[in-house]
Amino acid sequence: MSDEKIIIQVDPDLEELIPGFLENRTADISKLRASLDDKDFVDIQSIGHSTKGVGGGYGFDLMSEIGAEIESAAKVKDADTIGEKINQLDDYLQRIEIEYA
Repeated sequence: MSDEKIIIQVDPDLEELIPGFLENRTADISKLRASLDDKDFVDIQSIGHSTKGVGGGYGFDLMSEIGAEIESAAKVKDADTIGEKINQLDDYLQRIEIEYA
């Protein structure tokens, strides 16, 4: 994992929505970890699907890709991959920096 910032350019019209959006994704990390501990693959699949759907709409394409991978791994109950992808999503969220352009 790197400390390098990931610059995301977002439409200025979305500026008011982005902080709440990112807070919700950070909350999803906690939910995903708890669901993985509980082996609740249905919940993991649901959060992965949601993450896949919302990320791209705000310009967070990698977030959508990771969400899709979490969703797919949950369908086959692949806990190891889910854990890796949760960590990847967490790292991504820690490193993004928003530029409104």
